[in-house]
Amino acid sequence: MNEIWPVVHAERQALIRDLEGVPAERWATPSLCPGWDVHDVLAHLIDDARTTPVSFLLRLAAARFDFDRYNQAGLARERAADPRDTLAAFRAVSHRTTGAPAPKATRLVEAFVHAEDIRRPLGLTRDYPPEAVAAALRYQLRTSVGQGGGRQRAEGLRLIATDTGLDAGDGPQVRGSALALLLAVSGRPTRTDELSGPGVPALTHDGGTHHG
Repeated sequence: MNEIWPVVHAERQALIRDLEGVPAERWATPSLCPGWDVHDVLAHLIDDARTTPVSFLLRLAAARFDFDRYNQAGLARERAADPRDTLAAFRAVSHRTTGAPAPKATRLVEAFVHAEDIRRPLGLTRDYPPEAVAAALRYQLRTSVGQGGGRQRAEGLRLIATDTGLDAGDGPQVRGSALALLLAVSGRPTRTDELSGPGVPALTHDGGTHHG
């Protein structure tokens, strides 16, 4: 996965196309992120796209190094009163290649996980590129929960992606698509038919979701 930005840009464009037909009243639908509706998550994606290493450090300092406060400030800054204006702002930043000072793979995590935070509650579906999703999953498996990853959730388990060659870890198996595994490792709920194997309860017991 050397070409991360083309994938991120394609995912942003796909999300824009999906959201163009969403009626105004549905933008208040709760997302998979507790306390955020789908409109909030889109505003968060705009803030992510606008962020530069310098602006990230300055705003994080202004938030007294509290990531929740940092995220809420970004959401408030980018969330327009009319969701159509928020969507227009997302369209305007969709080709940017800036971000916080973090590994580029975090852009893939954001693109896939936050898109599902929005799509699933709205009943929208997308066939994501499996190998790119697997690259995001590999990053989450290497990264601690405290840094927005999911390493601790998957400890002691063997994760097998049925749509890619990913086979990671040792222990009770959890089988499913790379997307379902990525969501579970990232602390998102999955449908009961998406994952199988004796390790499923251990992977999904967290049940909580996390902003990031």
